[in-house]
Amino acid sequence: MKKWIFSLVLAMGLATGAHANSGGIAWDKAPNKTNDMAALQNGAKLFVNYCLNCHSAAFMRFNRLKDIGLTDQQIKDNLLFTTEKVGETMKAAIDPKQAKDWFGGNPPDLTVIARSRSAAGQGTGADYIYTYLRTYYADDTKATGWNNLAFPNVGMPHVLWELQGKRKPIYEMVEEHGHEVAVVKGWEQVTPGTMTPLQYDQAIGDLVGYLQWMAEPAQNTRVRIGVWVLLFLCVMTLFAWRLNAAFWKDVK
Repeated sequence: MKKWIFSLVLAMGLATGAHANSGGIAWDKAPNKTNDMAALQNGAKLFVNYCLNCHSAAFMRFNRLKDIGLTDQQIKDNLLFTTEKVGETMKAAIDPKQAKDWFGGNPPDLTVIARSRSAAGQGTGADYIYTYLRTYYADDTKATGWNNLAFPNVGMPHVLWELQGKRKPIYEMVEEHGHEVAVVKGWEQVTPGTMTPLQYDQAIGDLVGYLQWMAEPAQNTRVRIGVWVLLFLCVMTLFAWRLNAAFWKDVK
């Protein structure tokens, strides 16, 4: 029991040296929701309810969620499960000493996980997480009962299975480079979840959007300031060019 739980913790870190996509599927493009306040708020709720039980976000304070439109009271009423103060950092519900005794080490921090994984020709860390959380399937041959197309032989069970339900991939044999290989062509819904497939994909998009925002809360402000700076430089360049022409117009 403890062995596969330890594998679960390592797997959810998503930042190990092994490339999870090797031999796996192409990553889907994650929607960009870092400017969608409603999506970010829903993503924060999902993160606190499903991720913060074992994984901390030690570089993010709860009161920073005011940047996505939440008030201190809303944070206290809906998101403070691991502390009593909105100024505290997002600590995991699990006790660090117990985690070390049970797993041999603390579960990895997820503050910047959306920025930590990328692959040439595949996509960003957000694309990987978006694909990873949407490609779990029931697998009775695994100790956890779950496997993942983006991370084959993953040790982490599907923590969001109640939302998505149980599914199995539908394979089709195709010829590639002279060899027959099994390619996923669709999904068979074994048992329904509390969400429809579309609702689940939207929820995962919200969660990934929140992880992207949490990794760099100032990114949108930085981009806006950068655009204004470039516009300012363009205008100043025009003025400098005309001023230079005026200074040298009588010089021959």
